[in-house]
Amino acid sequence: MSRALRGCVIVALCVALTACGFHLRGKVDLPFETVFVDGKPYAKLTLQVKRGIEGASNTRLTETREAAQAIVELLGDSQERIILGVSGGGRVRELQLRYRITFRVTDPKKREWLPRDDVVILRDMTYDDAQVLAKEAEAVQLFRDMQADAVQQLLRRIQAIQAASEVDA
Repeated sequence: MSRALRGCVIVALCVALTACGFHLRGKVDLPFETVFVDGKPYAKLTLQVKRGIEGASNTRLTETREAAQAIVELLGDSQERIILGVSGGGRVRELQLRYRITFRVTDPKKREWLPRDDVVILRDMTYDDAQVLAKEAEAVQLFRDMQADAVQQLLRRIQAIQAASEVDA
């Protein structure tokens, strides 16, 4: 392929990507200057939410509830494996992995900005008894990715608080 043709293909791909609305994930504009994350102190979820707030926004984390404009209460998270399909011999062939985060957003005076809500992420995976260790490692990786997706959804829901409060005004 000639250099000119290769250059044209690259330009065409760039134009196509921008035309479809593709853009890199940028900063999340949270409607609060300070946030306190109330969750289990050393849990992976709590650390990931804190990292997401610090890395993706200009919002600062506080050490106390009273110093924050908003409190993100992480009420729980859970992982489930649901059997979707079995073989004729009764062996599991397909699973659905479910990851759920339950949270709410309040202020120090207990006024709710966002009532108790769930983020649920679902993934289907095949299963094979002959590859138990590999399938377990795959499930662990999928749950890790699902947790990252759930944290991003949580941050987008918090970001939506601003849009809802502007509409009400």
